[in-house]
Amino acid sequence: MNPRPDVFGSVRLGYVVIETNRFADWRRFGTDAIGMHHDDLDTGLMRFRLDGHECRFLLRRGPAEDVVAVGWHLDDHTTFEQIESRVRAHGVPVVQGTAEEAKQRGVERLLRFPGPKGITQEIHTTPVTTAEPLRMLASGWVTGDSGMGHVAITSARPAVMRGYFSTVFDARLTDCIEETISGVKLRIRFLRVNERHHSIAVAAVRGLPIDPVRTRVQHLNIQAAALDDLARSYQRVHELGFDMALSVGQHTNDKELSYYARTPSGFEWEVGWKPIVIDESTWEPSTHQGISIWGHTPVGRTVLDKLDQFRIGARSLLHPEKTVPALGGTGIPDD
Repeated sequence: MNPRPDVFGSVRLGYVVIETNRFADWRRFGTDAIGMHHDDLDTGLMRFRLDGHECRFLLRRGPAEDVVAVGWHLDDHTTFEQIESRVRAHGVPVVQGTAEEAKQRGVERLLRFPGPKGITQEIHTTPVTTAEPLRMLASGWVTGDSGMGHVAITSARPAVMRGYFSTVFDARLTDCIEETISGVKLRIRFLRVNERHHSIAVAAVRGLPIDPVRTRVQHLNIQAAALDDLARSYQRVHELGFDMALSVGQHTNDKELSYYARTPSGFEWEVGWKPIVIDESTWEPSTHQGISIWGHTPVGRTVLDKLDQFRIGARSLLHPEKTVPALGGTGIPDD
């Protein structure tokens, strides 16, 4: 029996779909604060660009105020068909995206299937590129063969979520972080699908099956091309009156310098610079104590904010987290 082909290294984060009714605030946040290129498609759709791809963030009108889909760029049609076959083999429904949906996302071929926490997972092969010059305040963003940034998710079922991304994309564990915040112990697992340190981060409260975050994602990350871009966007976020979640700091594991702003939809947006790149021939997973070497101090947090998180966590006990059991299996044992 032939072993299952490993798709690791042939997958990268391609785009993110956000549902919001706060278009004016998002336009100011994305263009004037963060510094991305903005395009209006029609009254119910807009996009942000980081590079030559027509779309990196698709915003559509709707009440969720959250990330509703994540798009994965695959190397070729062979990888596309291997992943499609895996998902179908586990009895999970796969839906072909329409030509209009593919056009909105700037891709040529699109499939979607259910993902953890109700975040639809989409796969595509060839992204549509454009020669239209980028009109943005940043000098550039790091994308390329390792894709763009990462998605961070909180979960009450971290082993099942990790099992999902291992089953579908052959994701590998890069490392873990243990941190205690306001007396609550967290364990964060960082998963990679290529040389980027992580494309998915999964955070969980140790010993308690609760989710302390209202939104499906805790934060999105994009990587600035230059330190000056990070510093200037940090200043613009402040000057334009957007909430800052965490000040500039440096992470213990990937050594990325970054800050976290709060988006108009409520989840956080991390702008980072210069994380380490993984060498598969030498890398071994490890556990770090604490999220940051320095900085990343909470900005403007009050006791009421903390109580709100505990209330959200308590409510999550009444609403079981959406999973895809067929792809997550029994999960991966804790590290």
